[in-house]
Amino acid sequence: MRTLRAIFGHGSGRIGGVIVSVYLLIAILGLFGLTPHNPITQFRVDRLHAPNGAYWMGTDLFGRDVASRLMAGIGQSFTVAFFSVAFATLAGTVLGLAAAWLGRRWDGVVMRIMDVLLAFPAILLALLIVTVAGPGTWTSVVAIGIVYTPIFTRVVRGPALSLKAREFVDAARTFGSSSSYIVTRHLLLNLVAPLTVQVTLALAWALLTEAGLSFLGLGTQPPAASLGLMLSDSRNLMETAPWLMIFPGLTIMISILGFNLLGDALRDILDPRMRRAPA
Repeated sequence: MRTLRAIFGHGSGRIGGVIVSVYLLIAILGLFGLTPHNPITQFRVDRLHAPNGAYWMGTDLFGRDVASRLMAGIGQSFTVAFFSVAFATLAGTVLGLAAAWLGRRWDGVVMRIMDVLLAFPAILLALLIVTVAGPGTWTSVVAIGIVYTPIFTRVVRGPALSLKAREFVDAARTFGSSSSYIVTRHLLLNLVAPLTVQVTLALAWALLTEAGLSFLGLGTQPPAASLGLMLSDSRNLMETAPWLMIFPGLTIMISILGFNLLGDALRDILDPRMRRAPA
């Protein structure tokens, strides 16, 4: 509760928190099918209607309600983003802690593999993995998770190496504490703050990467709705039906902005070295 109050007392945290909360609510409604219309059902007689009372954001080329598809697309995109970031957080934390604690050869092997993965641009590496494994929602989850695992590994390893050399870790060893106890109790608990900030920022990157994969036809497959897929479908209709591109584009932009603002606020609140007076 204290952290929550601090977030809403922070200028960017307040804006980011509201944006993320609204998007999470819309995502939940979209995932449970609580949309104004069925996002998949086609009504040919209502194709390419501009926004009106019946269709708040208009209809697409197949007469499907854009608002309903946007809600379902937000739910789909957030699902991919959350599961992929959860994958990257878990894998990166385990690898980073193992590299820091075991050191020597294991540290060298793990970090060289991470360096190789970091040498590729995120979207290019995700495209490579999806192309090899085949398009689909869960393939995107794994691909995005692998792409962002090196970032979490580095975020964990650096502070863990510093903590490993601290006096309280030496004291725990002296008293006979096991390695697993020291790693979980003394290292991992002290990494919660930087991991929380990194997770928030990674969700923004994952949303953008998922949208890019779906835009290229390698992520969520039709007839399911996805923000990137909706943008892709609107490419040839920019002049006749601009709302088909405007609404998904704004949705992606605002969601990424919300997570970045929230991550910036969390960094200021949780890291004493980065604190500044609330905006």
